[in-house]
Amino acid sequence: AVLKAVTDTAAAARDLGLGVNAGHDLTLDNLPTLARAVPWIDEVSIGHHLIGEALWMGLDSVVKAYKACLAAPE
Repeated sequence: AVLKAVTDTAAAARDLGLGVNAGHDLTLDNLPTLARAVPWIDEVSIGHHLIGEALWMGLDSVVKAYKACLAAPE
């Protein structure tokens, strides 16, 4: 239900000619689902989780992982 509401809102914004940005609480677990549902996202704000995950994965690895989520959503 929440994903449908997000998708519908993003589609309405796009139809009005607005850009669509996303952020807050995006993670490696949920970003692929969002990127599949709303492939026209212009920008994502992932700083908080990216830095947190970098503590475990390393910055280079986590940046590559996030880029992969956006480049080729599953």
